[in-house]
Formats: sequence, C-alpha cells, structure tokens
Amino acid sequence: MPITITLAGNPNSGKTTLFNALTGSTQRVGNWPGVTIDKKEGKLKKHKDAQVIDLPGIYSLSPYTQEEVISRNYLVNEKPDVIINLVDGTNIERNLFLTTQLLDVGIPVVIALNMIDVVKKSGDRIDSKKLSQVLGCPVVETSALKGDGLDELSNTAVELAKAGRKSFFSRRFSTPVESALAKIRELIKNYVPAKNLRWYAIKFFERDEIVQKQTDIPKRAKEQIERIILECEREFDENSASIIIRESYDFVSDVVKACVRKTSSGMNVSDRIDSVVTSRWLGFPIFVAVMFFVYFVSVSTVGALVTEFTNEMFVGSFVQEPLRNLLSSAGTAEWLTGLVVDGIIGGIGSIAGFLPQMLILFFFLALLEDCGYMARIAFMMDRIFRKFGMSGKSFIPLLIGTGCGVPGIMAARTIEQQKDRRMTIMTTTFMPCGAKLPIIALIAGAAFGGAWWVAPSAYFLGVGAVIVSGIILKKTRPFAGEPSPFVMELPAYHFPSAVNVGRSMYERATSFIKKAFTVYMLASILVWFGASFGFSNGGFGLVDSLDQSVLYTIGSAVAWIFSPLGFGRWETTVATFMGLAAKEQVVGVFGVLTSIGDADLALQLVDSANLEGLAPVAALFASPAAAYSFLAFNLLCAPCFAAINTIRTEMNSAKWSLFAIGYQCAFAYAVALIIYQFSTFLAGGGFGIGTASAFILLAVLLFMLFRPTPNQPKLKSSGRKISAAV
Repeated sequence: MPITITLAGNPNSGKTTLFNALTGSTQRVGNWPGVTIDKKEGKLKKHKDAQVIDLPGIYSLSPYTQEEVISRNYLVNEKPDVIINLVDGTNIERNLFLTTQLLDVGIPVVIALNMIDVVKKSGDRIDSKKLSQVLGCPVVETSALKGDGLDELSNTAVELAKAGRKSFFSRRFSTPVESALAKIRELIKNYVPAKNLRWYAIKFFERDEIVQKQTDIPKRAKEQIERIILECEREFDENSASIIIRESYDFVSDVVKACVRKTSSGMNVSDRIDSVVTSRWLGFPIFVAVMFFVYFVSVSTVGALVTEFTNEMFVGSFVQEPLRNLLSSAGTAEWLTGLVVDGIIGGIGSIAGFLPQMLILFFFLALLEDCGYMARIAFMMDRIFRKFGMSGKSFIPLLIGTGCGVPGIMAARTIEQQKDRRMTIMTTTFMPCGAKLPIIALIAGAAFGGAWWVAPSAYFLGVGAVIVSGIILKKTRPFAGEPSPFVMELPAYHFPSAVNVGRSMYERATSFIKKAFTVYMLASILVWFGASFGFSNGGFGLVDSLDQSVLYTIGSAVAWIFSPLGFGRWETTVATFMGLAAKEQVVGVFGVLTSIGDADLALQLVDSANLEGLAPVAALFASPAAAYSFLAFNLLCAPCFAAINTIRTEMNSAKWSLFAIGYQCAFAYAVALIIYQFSTFLAGGGFGIGTASAFILLAVLLFMLFRPTPNQPKLKSSGRKISAAV
C-alpha cells in the first residue's frame, strides 16, 4: 500500500534542500488546486512505494496566510501517513512552535533536527533523545546540505507510517484551558473526526473561522462553546488565541531549557556578516554593489553578448535564412514561407534571445538564494517597501522585471501573502524591461534630440508608478488590511550547492520556456497575419504595404481613443497595439511605416544618434509632449502577450487577470493624459475638455493617495512579537 509522507517546516530552514535530497530526480512541481503556490511531490529514495509531499514553508497552522490554510487543509482533509517536521537546530525555539501544532493534529510525526553540523560546530548541544521523550515522537539528527542522517530519517518515517500509531504528545495547557478544551470536545465529538478531536477543540477555542465554517455544529453548541471561551478569557484577561499561543511558547521555552545546552557566546560567523551587510548604513550600499554586479554581468555585458549572438547569428543566420532559402527552393508559397520564417521562427527567435540572458540572471539569483543573502535583501527592502503598502519581497520581482517582465512576474510567487503577491504581479511590469529600452531610445532621439534626461525619467516614471499604485491599491478593499508582519528566518550563510543552483536554474528556465513560448508563437502568427494580409484590389489577401493591411484598418478605427493623449494617428495606434505582442515591435512598426525602411535600420539610427534620420518618426507626433505621452503609455500599459499570459497563470483567476490588465491600461492612460494635457496647457495650448479631464483625473489620484486608510478588521493579537533574526 502506498505511503504518503508530508514534509513541513519553517521557511528558510533547509526544507527545499531536504526535499531535494530525499526525492532526487523523481520530483514533480505543479500547483495546489486553485492557487499558484508550488506543490512539490516526489518518490522517496530507496522506498519507491513512499510519496513525499512538500508543504509550503509556514510558521504556524493559524489561518492567516494562504500557505497556512493550504497546509492545514491538506493535513486535516488528506490525512497523510506521517509528517516529517524539519526543525532548524540553530533556531530551535522558533521552529518548535510549529512542531507543537503539528503534534496536535493527530498524525504521526518524526522530527528532522536539521543543521546539526552547524549546531555542533558552534559548541552548542541538543539532547535529541530527551527531546524525543518530551515531545513523544522520534527525533533524527540530520544535515540536509551534507546528506547526513537522511537514510535513518527515511527509514524512521516509513516504519512510523507502517506502524500506524500517532505520536504521544504529553503537552498540557494550564488547568483552566484544559478544562475548557475538555468541555468543547464533548460538544463537538459527534461532528468532527475522532482522530483529530483535540486539534478541533483547540481551533474552536481559538475561534478559528475556517474550522467553524467547515464543521456543521448546531447553533446551540456554538453558543455553549462561546460561553466556555468567554469564561476562560475573563479568568486570564486575554483573548483565547493569545492564551494558546502564549502557553505554547511557554511550553517550547521549557523544552529548550531542558534539552539544549548553549556553550557559545557572542556572535557567530553569520551574525558578524549580518552586522555589516544588514546594517543601517552599509547594508544598502553593499546590496546596490552586489545587484549592480549581477545586473552588469547578466544583462549589460556577458548576457548582452550572448543575447546578441542568439538573435543575430544563431536565429538569423543559422536558422531563418537557411530555412527561407530551403522553402523558396522547394517552391513553397510566399505566404507560407513568410508565416514560418518571419511569423513563427522570427517571433519565437526574438524571445529565445532573452533565454541565455535570463539563464545567467537565474544563475546569480540562485547563488544569492542558496547562500542565504537573498533573505537579507528582502529584510532590508522591507523597511522601504512597507511605507507604501508592499512587502520587502516585492523588490526581487521588480528587479528581475527590469530584465524581462515574464520571470519578474513569476518571481512574485515567493511572496507568502496573497494580497502582496497580487499587488506585486500588477505592478512589476511598470518597470522598464529590456524590450522597452529601444522605445525609450527612439523617442529620446527622435523627439528630444537625444536628451540625456529621457532615459532616467522613464525609469523614475516606472518606480513612481509602482509606489503610487502600491499606496492607492492598499487603500482599496481587495488589498486593504493591517500590514502583514514581516517575519523571516535568516538562515546561516553557507556555500551554495551546485545541485540546488542547477535545479533552480532548470525549473525557472523550463517554466519561462513553457509559459512564454507557447503564447508568443500564437501572438507572432497573429501579428504576422495582421501585417501581411488585408483588402486590396477588391479582395482579401497578401498586401504589399502596411497601409493596406488588417493592422491599418484596425488602427484607423480605434485611433480616436488616443487622441486625448496626443498621438491619435493610425501609425502610433498600430505601434501601440503591436507592442502588446512584443514591445520591440514598436520600433519595428515605426521603421516600416516611415521612410526609415525597417526596424534594424531604425535601431542603427538610434545607436548612431542620427537625429536627422529619425526625423520621420518625430513627424508622427504633434509635439514633444505627445511623444513623451506615447512613451509613458507604452511603458506603463499592459505588457507583451507573453507577460500577460504569465499574469493569467500566476493569478490563476480570470477575474484577477482582467483586473490587473485593466488597471495597468487605465493607469497608463491617466498618466499619459495628464502628461500631454498639462504640458500642452502650460505651453499655451488653451483649456479644453481634455485639460478638464486631466485636472479631474489628477484630483482623483491625489484623493486616492492621501485619503485616510479605510477601517480595517483588527487582527487577533498573537500574544508575542516575533521579529526577524538579524
């Protein structure tokens, strides 16, 4: 009979390393039903009849985060045969709080006392035998990074599962609490599984809303339970949830005092490093230097060279041209040749060029994650990001998004809170990605004479959009609420594992390929079709010029939408819409529609600062204000199709995906309208309907920014402050 083993533990405690070591190459990564949080499962080495399920990293089984709800529902509803609870031996007191909750569930538990090598090296001692006796479950000393104790852990878990006996947990709360729990058990015993009776009693005592909704308890019984709870709260002068948490921590403290002997004094190596890299004065400059190096190598130097080779040499010279010649010599129809070579290969090839660049970036990010520094970055950036309603972990997606929006959006899955994750996904593509750089350069050269300030202003515009959106969205009902406490374990620094780094790169790269390439192929085909076909000579078919194409027809029909923004021409409209397929296409459209000739020549003119050659592009805009409005809209509006598809996948909700795209487009339109109308008005252009609309929009934005935060439901007190270890 198959055995199901569940792996549970705090974030940054080595759980991923342990899961990889236990399962090897047999693991599969998907999503939990209804959410985008990773669901990892694999076969246990040397026990092929045993399946390992890796739960999301959590600090407790309280229903405050999506990860906690997922973990708890799985344990209670799916009832795995055994739980392997990973406990970080270097931070044992914090980790054992989750252990007590897992033991209450009623499923057999075996504790993997991880990082025992680091504990011993520091001079500390943990009496694992005594810890096992106190907690009533097996305790196995392990080092997931070195592979120590893993065979014993696997065998112990399998034997415990086959035995089918639950852990004997001797923890008892204070007498008034135990009395209350006993009364509650009597009231609910006929409505909940007997195996989990004590756990359900504790949850009812805590007034756990999710449990209350999931169980069909008579109204009269609920009223009796409430009276029992109120009586206990009056005795302690504390709410019920706080009572359980306080007494649980008191129990854990007693366990640690009995089983742990600390002989080390002063700061360890990780503490000394953190005193520098997370300090108030040196932390941020060090972070800037590290990320500058990462970005410089992966995007600006090595990554740029590899991308250029992939796009120009490999895709262009070695794939497209030979294939075009082959199809032509075989007598293939012109339209089919164009579809295959320009539509499919050209479209996919343009995004394939980003893959080597992304692999280099993924390599450095994996190194930073595995050595423990990435957790420090999130901790430091939280000081800034919390001021406008976002998590410190949002910084990483925003940073990655400056290279490409697709992996930037995907990186948001590391954010635990669903609200913060959604907000980050919605705002990541505001940052100018690599594909937007040609647009910035083109507008700067054509409309502003190559002015130095255009490019920096574009980046500041993106940053400003993120900040403003964070403040505004945090004051709306879907995102409102007390800021979630930033609790993060800072793992000890260690040398990255080549296996972990390689696996991280592989998972990110394959996800990038699957999600970006599939939709991009379809988008490329549609764009090619729209540019190549149209109505001419009384019929529909291939056309010789773009002004006869389907794109021209569509652009002319909807150009009026952008008239208030200053660029209501069909050419600029077509460029904007083609930018949805790929932002690079904006430059290509201008190259084809003007006397410049093509996209490559347009980029050459930009690179050489040939302002006269770019004059036809400048002629498409009535004023520099219109040109900058066009730039602002294309930087902030909905991203390319590949990124849109990634938003849909990560949101895992059609409603939220449409809301995200709608918000991006509406915000971009409002910003572009304000820029153009205000600039025109200040330049003496008069006051009209567009100007009035801009004033109204500005007033609305300012109101949303500075209005008081709506009344929010108060979170139940935790009874104890938990701060990140520094």
